Amino acid sequence: MRIGLYPGTFDPVTNGHCDIIGRAIKLVDHLVIGVARNDDKGPLFKTDERVAMLQDAVRERWPDASIEVRPFESLLMHFAEAVNANIIIRGLRAVADFEYEFQMTAMNQKLNAEIETVFLMADPRHQAVASRLVKEIARLKGDIDGFVPPAVAEALRARFSESA
Repeated sequence: MRIGLYPGTFDPVTNGHCDIIGRAIKLVDHLVIGVARNDDKGPLFKTDERVAMLQDAVRERWPDASIEVRPFESLLMHFAEAVNANIIIRGLRAVADFEYEFQMTAMNQKLNAEIETVFLMADPRHQAVASRLVKEIARLKGDIDGFVPPAVAEALRARFSESA
């Protein structure tokens, strides 16, 4: 069985992330979406909130796919081994992403050469979408509906209306 791991912070999940998930499920028998707990990044949403938003998006878009969403706070390679992943899936938006991803892939290869990393390009409609930018647009009361799943848009509007 081919198990893929798509790790990320997903703060929040965007339509670009969902595009990569849709592409990834075509390549693996089972997909684990690993939601990184990384307080150093100062996430807007708590880990359990990000997991719930991803679970909702996955259920809505791919109800029959073999996908699970799990939080993690360990080294990525340790988490990949714990879920028996054969493949780590990474999304690329632009050349700027490649430099960082290339270095991380090389380090992961040294840690466990049995787990391959596969890069997937998001659909061009989603390549400019970044969680950081979506949060900024939402904070400034801009229209985010085309960038995130509907439930995520609602959560962002609610979060920023709380802090107003």
